[in-house]
Amino acid sequence: MRLKEIYSQTDKPIISYEVFPPKDDNDGKKLENLFEELKKLTAFSPSLISVTYGAGGSNKDESVEIIRRIKEELKITPMPHFTCVSTDTKNIKKYLETIESLDVKNILALRGDMPKEGTICDDFKHADELVGFIKEHTNLSVSVAGYPEGHKDCESMEKDLHYLKQKIDKGADVIYTQMFFNNEHYFSFVEKCEKIGIITPIIAGILPVSSYKQLSKMAQMCRVEVPKKMQETLEKHQDDIDYTKKYGIEYASEQCQNLIENNVQGLHFYTLNKAYAVSEILKNIL
Repeated sequence: MRLKEIYSQTDKPIISYEVFPPKDDNDGKKLENLFEELKKLTAFSPSLISVTYGAGGSNKDESVEIIRRIKEELKITPMPHFTCVSTDTKNIKKYLETIESLDVKNILALRGDMPKEGTICDDFKHADELVGFIKEHTNLSVSVAGYPEGHKDCESMEKDLHYLKQKIDKGADVIYTQMFFNNEHYFSFVEKCEKIGIITPIIAGILPVSSYKQLSKMAQMCRVEVPKKMQETLEKHQDDIDYTKKYGIEYASEQCQNLIENNVQGLHFYTLNKAYAVSEILKNIL
């Protein structure tokens, strides 16, 4: 199914997941473990599973294999990520041909993080250029990223929304948000998008927190607010793994329930390749 078809359903929020190719998987065991986790998550009838892709195609082959298996073995719609930074036009065309040869219908178009070293190719500098290229050269349905608190590299929220509008105007069908822990940021983001003419489905990105260290790292890396009570609670219990996992599940469950009550069109879970936390949250809210 294409994105517009998936998100045309309005009777309940659409569930989707994100996974990534396991690192240092020389014997393939981590990949098999990933699919064991995904099999557990299929019980909640996800509409799609997205697969990340490293800048410059650093894990391209692994991503393609995961996409193929999601489609053929799990019978679920896959959505590959694709980053354009430091990737030349020739390789972008080649990758898109590979994706279409697998009969994939959807793709998430991203600029990607700038590489810390190596030669930088500037054929595509921004995600809107990639969106336009994909729409011109393929039949793929395209989604893009949105940042309720603004992109970490952008000078202002207004400028970030301007860039998002450019991506939509080039043909993007759906927006998936970066993780957030304060729903007010999401609601405000949706309102601001509507004011500038963005009526595309805006899907909430949800990260179940499983460790204080993980939370601190990701919040700093992505420039995301951690509510004071959440910060204090997790800091106080940072050495208690079981408590932290339970708290993370409870927090995300309340967050998702509030989003559902306010008519969110979809919930996109950043699984970190694990099923337990997401499964418990979905049991709580569905």
